[in-house]
Amino acid sequence: MKKFVRAIKGLGYLSLAGIFISSCNLIGGGGGARTASNPGFASSATGLEFNEEGGFQVNDFQGQPDGPNLIFIEGGRTVLGSFEEDVVYTRDNLERAVTVASFYMDETEVANIHWLEYEYYIKQDSDEFYWKNNLPDTAVWAKDLAYNDPYVNNYYRYPGFRYFPVVGVNWRQAINYCKWRTTVVNLKLAEDAGLLDPIASGGDDAFAGAEGGDLSSSAGSVPGLESGVTLPGYRLPTEAEWEYAAQALIGTQYLDENQTHRRLYPWDGHALRNPYGKSQGYFLANFKRGKGDYAGIAGKLNDGAMITTYIYDYPPNDFGLYNMAGNVNEWVQDVYRPLSFQEMDDLNPARRDAYNDEETGYDGNYSFLGNEGPYSEEQWVATSGLQKSYNADNPPVRRIRVYKGGSWADVAYWMSPGTRRFLFEDSATSTLGFRCAMIRAGSNF
Repeated sequence: MKKFVRAIKGLGYLSLAGIFISSCNLIGGGGGARTASNPGFASSATGLEFNEEGGFQVNDFQGQPDGPNLIFIEGGRTVLGSFEEDVVYTRDNLERAVTVASFYMDETEVANIHWLEYEYYIKQDSDEFYWKNNLPDTAVWAKDLAYNDPYVNNYYRYPGFRYFPVVGVNWRQAINYCKWRTTVVNLKLAEDAGLLDPIASGGDDAFAGAEGGDLSSSAGSVPGLESGVTLPGYRLPTEAEWEYAAQALIGTQYLDENQTHRRLYPWDGHALRNPYGKSQGYFLANFKRGKGDYAGIAGKLNDGAMITTYIYDYPPNDFGLYNMAGNVNEWVQDVYRPLSFQEMDDLNPARRDAYNDEETGYDGNYSFLGNEGPYSEEQWVATSGLQKSYNADNPPVRRIRVYKGGSWADVAYWMSPGTRRFLFEDSATSTLGFRCAMIRAGSNF
């Protein structure tokens, strides 16, 4: 019996030794398959050792870091397009099968407190013109025949509205926010990883642009993507990504790749009210119930919001995303064209410009009339995120952009993920906000 036990132990030691030797071979440059997180100590192509002085540097990598507020959205095949009756006869989003690669999306809409933070830092880091031109337009609440002054004066800055979605933000401002957020998040990740000297970069002042580390100069000290520490970049989601995320068709498969049902809204069923449990009968989104009815009657305010509401209100969809229907509409990347569904690729479709479709009748030129302040047209173009200089004979194009999701002031029709509307990219309303997205880098799905 003792001999048997000793034999078993011997086999165990041999197995462990084999695993150790195999691991050494893999890590040290011998045989075996390499991976992004375990590339070995030497090149499998040349045999040269990594990370030697003056040699090729291979940084540690344990997968894409988790960005603040981001939820992983596993990609796959889906059918995009509107499942609602086309009551407005646009016929601009007919059904078609596409594949969307995995990506990340903000769990919530960007809130007032997030934009106030942004304003705080750019006010210190940027010139007055840039700062003022990236403030939300609070006048979007004003109506000629309504008393909305409390929203005009209080909605953006009053602490009680901190976690309500920011509105009055145009598409260009949303793009600027994404760029700023990328820089700041990567500065923080690099500092946490010990790759950024907090003294050299200005410490906490690096985010503020205060003395010793303004945001623009600190950005140059942030390690590149090859470091494995920083993130690819926040951006607006494409229309296809947004619609896919809103559908959240996970858990609806039967056996192998057979989906049992589609969704008219980001939840199961065709009803707008919760059919289950203690919340039975309550609405699942913040929307306009009918003409003049934004919330129900006193004592039983069903959807609980006459305007926008808390960004975590209502149950999240199956991806864990809040308010993908109602509350505020959301900007997406895409340029609007009614026949985009006929032209775009069926893998990661997106329309970024007027390719193959003339701008005439859709996009327009920027008008500088009415701009306040002693600023030149060139200044306005440079700080608004446009990528080319202003030319009087060939003015920059302001594109017409898609927005999705329905809002507190919209009827239920617009909450279906496939419906789409559009505005010029320099437009802002009290019903329109946004959330950020990010690619899943280093992944083939």
